[in-house]
Amino acid sequence: MLKRKLGGHDIFSPEDEDAIHEATLEVLKESGVEVVSEKAREYFKEAGVDVSDGRVYPDQQDLDRYLEMAPEEFEMKARNPRNNVTVGGENTVMVPGYGPPFVMEYEGERRDSTFEDYRNFTRLAQWSDVIDVVGGVLVEPTDVPDRIRHGRMLEAAVTLSDKCLMGSAMGAQKARECLDMAAIVFESEKFVRENIVLVSLINTNSPLQLDERMTDALMVYSENKQAMCIASLAMTGTTSPTTMPAALVQQNAEILTGILLTQIINPGTPVIYGSASSVVDLRNADLALGSPETAKMFNGTAQMARRYGVPSRGGGALTDSLFPDAQAGYEAMMNILTGVMGGFQFMLHSAGLLENYMCMSYEKFVIDTEICGMVKNYLEGLEINEETLASSVINEVGPGGNYISHEHTFNHMKDMRQPVLSSRSKYFSDRDQPDTAERAREKVEKILEDHTSPELPGGIEKELKKYIKGLGD
Repeated sequence: MLKRKLGGHDIFSPEDEDAIHEATLEVLKESGVEVVSEKAREYFKEAGVDVSDGRVYPDQQDLDRYLEMAPEEFEMKARNPRNNVTVGGENTVMVPGYGPPFVMEYEGERRDSTFEDYRNFTRLAQWSDVIDVVGGVLVEPTDVPDRIRHGRMLEAAVTLSDKCLMGSAMGAQKARECLDMAAIVFESEKFVRENIVLVSLINTNSPLQLDERMTDALMVYSENKQAMCIASLAMTGTTSPTTMPAALVQQNAEILTGILLTQIINPGTPVIYGSASSVVDLRNADLALGSPETAKMFNGTAQMARRYGVPSRGGGALTDSLFPDAQAGYEAMMNILTGVMGGFQFMLHSAGLLENYMCMSYEKFVIDTEICGMVKNYLEGLEINEETLASSVINEVGPGGNYISHEHTFNHMKDMRQPVLSSRSKYFSDRDQPDTAERAREKVEKILEDHTSPELPGGIEKELKKYIKGLGD
């Protein structure tokens, strides 16, 4: 986890924040949010929320009643307790890319992602000291049948890593099956009932709709008090208004409705206020995730989440670049740094993405972990004490002296963060000078070659394989 010594940076004034909230109430009153699931609508009705013609119309009283039930922070359990993480507070939990159907090869070939890619990216996530959560749809392994795909992905996450896990949001049945597999992994249904062992991504369907499949998964996870990120996917000028304040209003209405449903079903269910909303460049109808406007939209998201007292999700190593080049680097750095400084406590897409949300790159994954490590180091700030101030050392060396042989220098010469990828070597005309992507390629090969799966208690892998085999029967 990244630790921030400073709180989130607000991007608009308290008066502007109030205006967004009031506009949200107006949208909820006039348009409401369409909830496709009849069962979900019944939950709203029983809770006293206005429901009419397939839409729900929460008001301020509903928000006041249910938002305070959602926890401000919560702990996720990993099968290795040393990898447990706390979502909320000053922490930023880092999660790699999610959902890309393609992989960009180092040579520049864009191809369909495979299950072996999924396993390899899981190995990279296990290696990284800044990635906290694995599983979910690291890439979409289309060479695995859809009926068992979620099971194979969770099995890979468990056998190749011992970090916290994501579960499937593809409907009620797959959500239940992920809970079954979690009970196998933790060797106890009771442990799963009493602890948060899965987090799932529940996306709204912009504009102003909760679809049936995602809502069905939401209801299952809520009943079992597992964590969910309720995220809007609004795109400016297409599935939301083109101005960012209006897009924030619409996504606020969608997210709050989803959060209300989780608390109606099971008060205290851990939720994350999330956004994958995108700025669209209407000159060519392409996403512009590498734009400063995207960073501003994300920071507005984090500010609204703070208003409602729940953890937030956004940011990540997002870029519009097709390749792991300079553009990919500076756009990823902007979105990671501004996202963490803006106050996000859960950052999906922290490593590997190219071409908006469409592509994963092995080289970009390693480059992004370097960026995350730099940001983590920066946000740790400086420790100020007698030893680090070293006034006695300064006085001892005095004017015109030097510190190279002083004991204080030897005591602290390893304080500086050492890069995992960046080069600080000088130029030599008689040596090869590989660029960042080349060094990343070499690093990926070394990581995958050296990977050793963390120990898994006997019988768990066999039970998982047996369970997954039953899914396909």
